[in-house]
Amino acid sequence: MPEGLTKQEVDKGIDPSVNKQYDDQTPTEQKFEDMYAIADKLKIGMLGSYRNGIGPVSRAMAVAKRTGPDFLFLANRNSQKFDDLNKNKEAQVIFHNTSTQDWICVTGEATSTSNEDPRIKEVYSKAAGAWFGDLKDGVHTGGPEDPRMTLIEIKAKYISYWKHEVSSLGYMAEVATATMTGGVAATGTLRQMKEDEISQARSKHSTMSS
Repeated sequence: MPEGLTKQEVDKGIDPSVNKQYDDQTPTEQKFEDMYAIADKLKIGMLGSYRNGIGPVSRAMAVAKRTGPDFLFLANRNSQKFDDLNKNKEAQVIFHNTSTQDWICVTGEATSTSNEDPRIKEVYSKAAGAWFGDLKDGVHTGGPEDPRMTLIEIKAKYISYWKHEVSSLGYMAEVATATMTGGVAATGTLRQMKEDEISQARSKHSTMSS
């Protein structure tokens, strides 16, 4: 059921939706397990970079691999996003499940690799070639040896996510009740993980670096 808005929340400038859904009690390991469960169902994320003179720029990218809190993407080195990332290493990946409204935001540092990185062959699939094309010159084939084929690795520094706790019908009922009563809808759990927790989680998984 929606909780009432309090005078203290208003006086202190607190966002009541965040305040009533924020969870800082769940153990770190469970927080990451829940986050991984959401991420692994969402194969497409919005990869955001910063472009000088414009600001944040995002594009949809298929996740090639997730290892712990870090994400790997196959990408065409001729893409403008490499120019963005060469100038500004900070990047962000956002996932959203429109069915459950679960979402994840991963902020971190982006690194790119050469075509010699052996992980390319580990994560490559023929379907990836559809986004590169084949020049029929025996070099630019859209295959793993194509010199355009490279990797972007996002190493997380900060993660926030929201996990639903009610069904779709429960969500609508909660919002409707909050609207009628003046309460604040609380339909899920909001969590965050900072660098110390992320480092712990990363240490439990083999590195993604070659």
